[in-house]
Amino acid sequence: MEFEEETKKKVEELQLLENYLQNFLMQRQSFNLELGELNNALAELKISDDEVYKISSGVMFKSTKQKIFTELEEKKKVLELKIQSVEKQEKLLEKNSSELREEIGKIISSDTNKTHRK
Repeated sequence: MEFEEETKKKVEELQLLENYLQNFLMQRQSFNLELGELNNALAELKISDDEVYKISSGVMFKSTKQKIFTELEEKKKVLELKIQSVEKQEKLLEKNSSELREEIGKIISSDTNKTHRK
């Protein structure tokens, strides 16, 4: 079956959208893993003594429990915002790819109907 040039472009666009969607999914999974680690660190911090340490660039530093708690909470907020942003982009891409899939399906079925009529 010979596709029109426009149909080929729509299929290529759909493939591109699907690739973007896959990348956003992997990015969101990575952010969710990092968020889980942060939540575990916050939970451990709550039950720890006042003397705490953190590692930065391979060097261990002594710090206060409150300072590290504040840093972790800030990182958590940033991660949650990143996750929300990626989820919004995923939804938009899913909507666009779904609409494009429908368009392609209609074109293919109309081409199939034209071919059968001949």
